[in-house]
Amino acid sequence: MAAPKAAVLGKTTKANLDASVFGEPFHMALVHETVRAELNARRRGTASTLSRGEVAMTGGKAFRQKGTGRARTGALSTPQRIGGGIAFGPKPRDYVVKVNRKARRKALRAALSVHAGRGTLAVVEAGKFDSPSAGQAAEALAGFGEGKTLVVLALEGEENCAKSFRNLRDVAAVLPASAVGVADIIGATRLVVSQAALDELTRLAQPVARDSGGEDGDS
Repeated sequence: MAAPKAAVLGKTTKANLDASVFGEPFHMALVHETVRAELNARRRGTASTLSRGEVAMTGGKAFRQKGTGRARTGALSTPQRIGGGIAFGPKPRDYVVKVNRKARRKALRAALSVHAGRGTLAVVEAGKFDSPSAGQAAEALAGFGEGKTLVVLALEGEENCAKSFRNLRDVAAVLPASAVGVADIIGATRLVVSQAALDELTRLAQPVARDSGGEDGDS
């Protein structure tokens, strides 16, 4: 099996990729579990409603017991009455789902390998951007596939490169490599990374050593 490679924007040469990271088979269930956990972690979980016991409502009777021709009325705070509490409404909660470190790294490798296999992963030379230039970024992307969900990954110190891409129409997000998730990568139609970001991704996605002891379950 040939070693995986990635295109270099603006050049005919290709960048070498680590086969242990970018040659991972796709694991549907594992990627789904990791993406679900990441999206859940982004939820604020602050939705809240007032229950029957929390609404500001008088405890007095709505009208007298007899003589009105209507059925006897209970508390005004019941859910079926206007202004009453909400039955089974949302309350603040935590949506976090735990995924262990080995599983998360394996899912990251699988997501990166999808782009490597499809040819939708490219490396950009961040050092060539002396100042922010959307025109230079657009020129670099010319000929690199299509799709309006392009994600660009860079590191701190590569602001000129990041700013050059962030206002382009097809760029969905410009993220630091250390903060990108499997959901961002698998949801992108194209992935552009700087060489430094590629090295960081390779480090983050490396298989966990067997002698790591009890850290396998760290989240």
